[in-house]
Formats: sequence, structure tokens, C-alpha cells
Amino acid sequence: MPGFEALHLTGAAGAALDALGWDAADAAVRDAAPTAARGHNLLLVTAHAPAFAAPALAGLLGRLGGEQGARALLLAPSAEIDEWGALAHALGHALPVRIQAAHTEARALRRLRARELDLLITTPDTALALVRRSALKLDELAAIVLAWPESQLADDTLTTLMQDLGRDAQRIICTAAPDRVDELTERFARKAMTVGAPALESSPLPPAGPVRTVAVAWDDRASALGRIVELLDPASVTVWAADRTHAPAIAAALPLGDPSISFTTGDAPPAALVIAFDAPTPERLRQLLTAGEVVLLVPATADAYITRIAAPRRPLRLPGLLEAATQEAAAHRAAIVQALEELRPERALLTLSPLFERYDASAVAAALFDLWLARPGAAAPRAAPDAPATTRIFVGLGRNDNATPADFVAVLTKELRVERGTIGRIELKDSYSLVEVPTDEAEKIAAALNGVTIRKKRVTARVDRGPGRPAARAGGRRER
Repeated sequence: MPGFEALHLTGAAGAALDALGWDAADAAVRDAAPTAARGHNLLLVTAHAPAFAAPALAGLLGRLGGEQGARALLLAPSAEIDEWGALAHALGHALPVRIQAAHTEARALRRLRARELDLLITTPDTALALVRRSALKLDELAAIVLAWPESQLADDTLTTLMQDLGRDAQRIICTAAPDRVDELTERFARKAMTVGAPALESSPLPPAGPVRTVAVAWDDRASALGRIVELLDPASVTVWAADRTHAPAIAAALPLGDPSISFTTGDAPPAALVIAFDAPTPERLRQLLTAGEVVLLVPATADAYITRIAAPRRPLRLPGLLEAATQEAAAHRAAIVQALEELRPERALLTLSPLFERYDASAVAAALFDLWLARPGAAAPRAAPDAPATTRIFVGLGRNDNATPADFVAVLTKELRVERGTIGRIELKDSYSLVEVPTDEAEKIAAALNGVTIRKKRVTARVDRGPGRPAARAGGRRER
């Protein structure tokens, strides 16, 4: 069987592919790697996961740097910049190529002007900004890689960039939308060789039932593994990934030395639970479903692809994800409350009063909130000490009544229908307790909790405002 050398890959590029788990006999490697290595245009149709582009990227990296000084540009969605950067560095660590994944212009601007970059990985918007500052010269590029351009066809940025690309520059397109192959080829890479499945089947799943999915950020997938296993507590686990790019992170998240836990980049062995670290192809998803119950990790940019290949879906919410979003929303509300109580609104009201006559006040407020979040340099506000995101409720029940934090959580979630993720710290004292809840719901929760029976005692509850509450005794401990 021919090795990587027969595919026109340099020795270092072939060794890098081999280390990531790719085989020279793989169909994807045989077709994509030599096409990219020879400088021909390529349209790669695959699952929405950067790992599947490894053979093509290895072929491209072998052409960059060195004495010729060939340079390339890889354009990807903002949320995937680090993911593509990790793949490129894994493939190019032994090659004479200088790679940077850039979220902003600053460092890329300096390195481009100093000609210290062979491959720049960034978003179309950042690339266009660098072009306008004369740091990135598109007509000097040897190649350009477009990651999932189907999601950006409504934006003119890609079209503007491609117009200034040199006629001889190589075009490599990675798409997860096989139904748009002809359109993408016509717009961005005429006469490109198409590698991959021509179409996705409308019903790729066997009758095994819904596939569980977990919404997770690209850089949070490894840490999500431990939370999934803890939540579902399966007897055995197999983690599947398209290649070994993130194998160290996966091994750090799960004890792969445990005989009940395994990791594979090929066919998944039978297991009570199979977790797909990368988005699988329809064919791979079929195989995973034959091995056990499947959970797919779904970053936001891959959601449309997963929706096409895995329907119906059964979302699985992990502890910690919703809670973080809830805390951020509470901080925003607290900042608004502080502004309402402390600032003088005359100028704002003068500006907004004509709008209130034409539009509903809530619609005006929602529009202003979106503009506030979208302003340059915006960051989630932090609650001021005198306007906390959470408020404590005084409850006349404590350790002397054998109360536990679980008692309060059970009553709040089951009887009062309070979201578990919104309940904050619970402090148990000898004769009373303090429970943190969202500020804007504190009065309502305190009123509902007042008179409820806990541990066979009818409790009193009110919003804790400091005065009137029994003083904390020395040595009181905080629990949750």
C-alpha cells in the first residue's frame, strides 16, 4: 500500500497526518491531500468539523514557507478560529511554516508587515480590515481556504476578498452543504475537484430513536465530556473523534486508563454511551448508533449541519451552561436597576419620548438593550455592591431544626417552580437561613415561601434588608 510520499506530501506533513490517526489508504487522504499538495483547486464536502480538512490542510502546508515564501489565508467563522489554529499547528509543527490564528488585527498586522507569517487564520471581516490597511496583499497569496462559506453567502465580504485574489491562487473550500456544491464552485473555485459525498440523505438515522445533543462551545468540548459522564453515569463510554488533534485534552477530561472508557478515531466499539467529540458524517453516525446510545457535541456553528443529519434530536442540558447565562443576564438587569435608581434620565427621556408615541415601550427598551450589547468594547457588566445581581431571603429555619441546603432547593424548585440554576448560595445559621435568589424575583419568591412547611415547621420568609434580621453568631458556617 503506497505511503504518504506517493500522495505528494512532504515527509513531515505525512508524519503529522499519521500522528493524528490518518492513514494513507483513507479515501479522503488519497483524494484531498495530493490535490491540495499540487496546488489545484479543491472543494471538500464533509461534516462540519475542521478535523476532516486535515488531509487537505497538510497538503497545503507542505507548499508554504521555505525559500519560496508562499503564503496562504484561511477564513473561518469567529467561533472556530482557535479550532482551525489548533489543527494547523498540529499539522505544521515540524514544517518550516509560521502560523497565526488571529481574532483581531493588531498582532497579525505587525507580523504581516514584517513578513513573519506563512498562514493566517482569521475571519473574513478581519482579513478585509487588514487588506484595507495594506498589510494583507491578496494578489500575493499562493492559496486561500474558505471554511463553510455557505453560512456567509449573504455577506459581500467574501466576494470582495475573492475578487482581489490572484488568478493563479489555489482555492480550497470546505463545505458541509452538499446541496450547494455547484453554487460554491461557480462563485469561488471554478474547475475545482470535488471530494466527498455528493448529497446527504434526508433520513440517515436507523430506527434507534432520537440522538441526544449537547450545545457546547468549540473550546469547551473536552470539559463537557466529564459533565456528560457524571450526569448520565453509563456503565461504559466510548469517545469518538475525527482524528487525534484533541486526544490529550480528551485524556485529561476522562480517565482513559479505566477499562470502561475508550477513545477511537475509527469504528466505535460497543458501549453503553458513545460521545461524538466531532460532528460525524452520516455514515459514521450510523456506525456510532450501532455501538450504543449516542450523544453529539454541537457547537453553534455546526448546529445547522447536525440538524440535517440527526433528526429527531433530544437536547441534553449540562449543569453549568445555563447557569452561566443566567448569571450574566442577572448582572445586566442589576446594572439597569442601578441606572434607574441613580442616574438622571431627563436627557434620555427627551430623546426617547417621540419613540414611545410610535412604538411600544418594551420594544424600544429591547432595541436599546441590543445596541448596548453591540457597542464597541462592550462587556458583561458586573453588579455593583449596592445593586447585587442576587438578593438574600431570610427564612426562619436553621441548623437547630435539622434543615439542610437540599431542603430549601427542593421546596424552591418543586413547590415554587424556581429555576434551579438561579438559586445562589444558601447560608445555614442556628435559628435561620439566608437564601440567594435573583434580585428581580426576590419579593415574589419570599412571599410564596412565607408560610410553607419545611421539616414539619411552618416558616416565615422575607427579603433580607439587613436591619431586623437576627445577628449572625460567631462561627456560623456557609454551606451550599
